[in-house]
Amino acid sequence: MTKKKPPIATKALVPVELIERRIYLIREHKVMLDSELAELYQVPTKVFNQAISRNRNRFPEDFMFQLTLEEDESLRSQIVTSKMGRGGRRYRAFVFTEQGVAMLSSVLNSERAVQVNITIMRAFVRLREMMDSNKELAAKLNALEKKYDSQFAVVFQAIRKLMQPTRGLGSRRIGFRAGEND
Repeated sequence: MTKKKPPIATKALVPVELIERRIYLIREHKVMLDSELAELYQVPTKVFNQAISRNRNRFPEDFMFQLTLEEDESLRSQIVTSKMGRGGRRYRAFVFTEQGVAMLSSVLNSERAVQVNITIMRAFVRLREMMDSNKELAAKLNALEKKYDSQFAVVFQAIRKLMQPTRGLGSRRIGFRAGEND
């Protein structure tokens, strides 16, 4: 009797690190651009957006939204994409939140889409974990600062007292001080 071997983890089609670099923070949402998602799924952006528009009811505003003109221009300058009207995009980009990306797997029905979606979901989870660990670290640092601020306040007071000149009766100050006429 032979035992079944556990399934071997398959190598991701796209490295998680590459996906992480394509996640942007816009309107306080972590999002991915339609053109970059289309590239990951290996379909033209036009075909990708047509599939989305045919299934628009699956993408409410918290799943997908179109960038404003200012957001679009800002993002273009950050990621150095072509300008509108010069052979590049003619429309402002759509962006997809984590929930929108998850919904894409029901719209883009290919094996690659499923595998890429799995990798993207892992990237979002990894970013969330990194942000949570940064919050914990920041809280610990704040606690240390508060603890040591009160302890160092006493030290600073002692140093200031030591820095004050001691004057005896009839002693004369030595040295020059700006603004004094002695």
